[in-house]
Amino acid sequence: MKRSPLVLAATLALLVLAPTASAQSFARIPVAEMKPLLIRAIEQGSAHGVLTGEAVAYVRQKFDASAPIEIDVRTLHALPQAGCSRLEVTTRQKDVLEKAERGDQALTYQVSYCRDGRFPEKR
Repeated sequence: MKRSPLVLAATLALLVLAPTASAQSFARIPVAEMKPLLIRAIEQGSAHGVLTGEAVAYVRQKFDASAPIEIDVRTLHALPQAGCSRLEVTTRQKDVLEKAERGDQALTYQVSYCRDGRFPEKR
């Protein structure tokens, strides 16, 4: 089964989580991939979700954690191409086992993405 680059990026990002404080509470949208959150953040400025599906089982097994995997996306700024923005993505999970220690983990990274579901062209 072929996976989108976003699903692979999210899964890889979760594998190298870094410690951080816990996230605020938001009404979170269940998502099997990040694309709907990226598009919503472009349209509304931010989006908050919880990961579902195949990737969850893998990450939960890898880090021996049963807590939900939360994803927050916010728009940093519009890009020159219409409908495209630079976004900040933060993934979080509580009670992760890493290097024989348990703790809350998070990873924040940036991505450029367009409302129509594509990555912007490099100029």
